Amino acid sequence: MLYDFRSFVNPGHYAFGKGSLKHLGELIERRKNENNDWTVFMIDHYFQDKKETLDRLPIGEKDLVFFIETKDEPKTTLVNKYRDQILAHQTTLPAVMVGMGGGTTMDYAKATGLMVTNPGDSKDYQGLDLIKNEGIYTIVIPTVSGTGAEVSMTAVLSGPEKKLGIKCDYTIPNEVLFDPELLATVPDSDRFFTGMDCYIHNVESLTGTWINSMGKAFAEKSNEICVKVFTNQIEDRLEADEQMMVASIMGGNSITYAQVGVCHALSYGLAVVLGTHHGVGNCIVFNQLEKYYPKGYQLFKEMQALQGVEIPSGITAGCSEEQFDQMVDVAWALEHMWNNVFGPDWEKHISKDEIKALFKKM
Repeated sequence: MLYDFRSFVNPGHYAFGKGSLKHLGELIERRKNENNDWTVFMIDHYFQDKKETLDRLPIGEKDLVFFIETKDEPKTTLVNKYRDQILAHQTTLPAVMVGMGGGTTMDYAKATGLMVTNPGDSKDYQGLDLIKNEGIYTIVIPTVSGTGAEVSMTAVLSGPEKKLGIKCDYTIPNEVLFDPELLATVPDSDRFFTGMDCYIHNVESLTGTWINSMGKAFAEKSNEICVKVFTNQIEDRLEADEQMMVASIMGGNSITYAQVGVCHALSYGLAVVLGTHHGVGNCIVFNQLEKYYPKGYQLFKEMQALQGVEIPSGITAGCSEEQFDQMVDVAWALEHMWNNVFGPDWEKHISKDEIKALFKKM
């Protein structure tokens, strides 16, 4: 069950289908006016030397382009830096913020668009409903499928002390453009890790105490698609990519109406202390969670074997006790996730020592 009433928001506009990217210029022009007539593009660094793709983007002379390094998780310090550069670029605010890439790039676009219109440091907005002002009109274009960031009300950020999202109705992108052709160049390993992010948060929501009929419907259908794709039941790659775009939308909505659990809590600890990328981190953690998600774990291992992807191991072998304690503290602080796993009395069901033992297996 959900413990607090909430009227949920979704993106206001969707554009879906092969070749949709060619219409981006039309979508941007609709939002420009006499005073706000320029655009900020945040683009995954992968496309920096992909002239064919860049030439398809309607980048004008007044526009500002950031190529986003995605090796690390989104950071509050960089959100502040991008915000300052945007405010210094023109005397007026941009009409549109475009985020094109995976979850990292889309979360940067969502968070930076909000910080342009809200004062202070982005770390001070990590939490629920702390944003006061609507941000810049944001269009996101996913180029991998699974994070759900394109429909999520959260922009997940790593700050100086915690990994926690800016979460509110304003964080939802205003518009999403889905073009499965953009997924064609995604390496098999990245495709698996991102797809498993979707699969795992569906497993967590379906087995959690916060699940309701809406969240369950989204998660069940999303995971039905994930399993078809990663057990090779869909032979055509373009069709499989298009299906995963749908799975990602539904998976993102499943955790809007429900919540994640053990895996994401521990994955946040890896991200803050070791900088482990989210999709990879989730797979590293889930690889140790057979006790908590036995059915989901078994199917996860089957999909891993079929895809031939190696999950990193031994990444915590050189960690100090101080680092382990920091990971535990990060995970322990995510009370809403533990509440979803065990209920309001969650502290009776798991200890910091048990969490540390799990980290030491990774």
